[in-house]
Amino acid sequence: MIYLDHNATTPISPEVLEAMMPYFTSEWGNPSSAYKFGSKLKTVIETARAQVAELIGAQPRDVIFASCATESNNAAIHAALQANPQKRHVVTSSVEHSSVLNYCMALEKQGYRVTYLPVDRDGLLKLADLENAVTDETAVVSLMWANNETGVLFPVKQIAEICRSQGVLYHCDAVQAAGKVEIDVRKVPIDYLSLTGHKFHAPKGIGALYVRRKAPLSPFIHGGHQERGLRGGTENVASIVGMGRAAELAAKGLSDYEKEVRPLRDALEDGILKAVPNTELNGHKTLRLANTTNITFHGIESEALLLLLDKEGLCASSGSACLADSDEPSHVIKAMKPDSAASRQMIRFSLDTSVTEADITAAVQIVQRAVSALRD
Repeated sequence: MIYLDHNATTPISPEVLEAMMPYFTSEWGNPSSAYKFGSKLKTVIETARAQVAELIGAQPRDVIFASCATESNNAAIHAALQANPQKRHVVTSSVEHSSVLNYCMALEKQGYRVTYLPVDRDGLLKLADLENAVTDETAVVSLMWANNETGVLFPVKQIAEICRSQGVLYHCDAVQAAGKVEIDVRKVPIDYLSLTGHKFHAPKGIGALYVRRKAPLSPFIHGGHQERGLRGGTENVASIVGMGRAAELAAKGLSDYEKEVRPLRDALEDGILKAVPNTELNGHKTLRLANTTNITFHGIESEALLLLLDKEGLCASSGSACLADSDEPSHVIKAMKPDSAASRQMIRFSLDTSVTEADITAAVQIVQRAVSALRD
């Protein structure tokens, strides 16, 4: 198998699994228990919290564990709205992850007004559009760091500064950026930032939300006193430990990530664009993650091509894994190229440091064969 869908999920690294194992076997207590067998696990959770905080330049106290990034995204927007009930306007973009877009659509049914900022053909946002969209009624701006389908990077620092200057809370979905680009919330005035472990070699089912000190936060999930009363539910200790260890490893590997992954991504991208006729890159050539390429194969339905790639052992996708069962075209590519059929004819390839040159050579050949078979 050649796995080129790391934006969908990543394998748990051996070091992460090793760190988790005791909490499946011998250390299985409840951290909220009064006796030492359970309560000692609070220290383990705090160690993991510090590791996750270090990855984004935060203080441990400002990190709250959640079940996933979908919960974190929803919780951040919810908190901003609860803190300002008189403000019933949300600003987001047309290319956000479904966990943001679908929540915003649900809000519209409750009477909220949502502005969906457009992007250009390269997937880039115009800051002037953001400045014009924010009003006195705006409670929160929710704009991602890196797009999950194209890898395109938004100008997060400038977005945060615009929000700060206009007194509006800013939530950033940083799921695809964590572990791939430097994130330092000490330098960028983000109020809420969402992460999930399974994008950087931790298990699925564990995420985190960074909340800037003094930013409002009310519980999205009500329950016990866990997470300082801000997120109820018995802690998933093993997965929290896994996310902490994975964050530690991601922080250590960050300086080498770009130079290891970008050449392989470029070789794959250039190889396909040169070897396969009628193909087109989706997304800005340089302002994107080092690991992501999104290519349109004109005249070929995404699903048909993915089936042939899968038969040859090549894993890729036609967009967000969360929407893989949907018959709808990619909303990201549709927003970028509304007059084109590209949203139904694209494939996303996303790499990681485990991908080899041999994988790339083989992948280009597999794609070439599959496209030829479909066009003959």
